[in-house]
Amino acid sequence: MSSIVFLLLAVLTLASALMVVFSKSPIYSVLWLVICFFSITGHYILLDAHFLAIVNLIVYAGAIMVLFLFVIMLLNLNKETEPHKPFLLKLAAVFSGCLLMLVLAASFKDFSISNSLALTDGFGTAKEVGKILFNKFLLPFEVASILFISAMVGAVILGKKSVND
Repeated sequence: MSSIVFLLLAVLTLASALMVVFSKSPIYSVLWLVICFFSITGHYILLDAHFLAIVNLIVYAGAIMVLFLFVIMLLNLNKETEPHKPFLLKLAAVFSGCLLMLVLAASFKDFSISNSLALTDGFGTAKEVGKILFNKFLLPFEVASILFISAMVGAVILGKKSVND
């Protein structure tokens, strides 16, 4: 039963990811991305990583997607106002995409699936994530929090109207 659910989620994930890339409207791309995140949350649940599933659902499918939708709506993207891109620029984009795929393929050259699927007991639980986050990654976690606080203060300062205006 779980293999059937996995296959259905895998097909949904791949189909929605392709629709993100190939949708003409950026709003539809974001909506397809939400579906992709929901299906990835289903994969986490199948792996018994319930904490990661909830975090993925709240942070990515919730907060980040709302932010993307607001940005897209604020940009007011219209086909009429979009500048025409020259052929050479399109060719350069295709070339760099092909180079990226080549690098990704080369990075999987020595990949062994038997070593990558060895999960520890309690994988994805809040206890295990907390142990790793606050033991192994304590300094980067604290630096990221300082960076976020300084970005919030900067956004408030930039967004605040000056007293003289």
